[in-house]
Amino acid sequence: MPITNFKQLARFSDACGAEIPRWIRKRLEGFGDDLESLRAFGLDVTSQLCRKLLEAGAPGLHFYTMNRAAATRAIWRQLGL
Repeated sequence: MPITNFKQLARFSDACGAEIPRWIRKRLEGFGDDLESLRAFGLDVTSQLCRKLLEAGAPGLHFYTMNRAAATRAIWRQLGL
């Protein structure tokens, strides 16, 4: 799930039982109301994680876009896909 909104990510992870890594949660909390910086960080960290998955042999990626496909398209561009 591309990180574009911390509150939405927290609700989603709580609902499905997934844990947000502490270092990511701390960084996201630190952005406060600075949505532009939060989204830039989210795009970078998600792209890095996706790249690691693909390099480790993942056969593909699945994204929950939450009706916001722009962030997913940006990740695809960063990955060169």
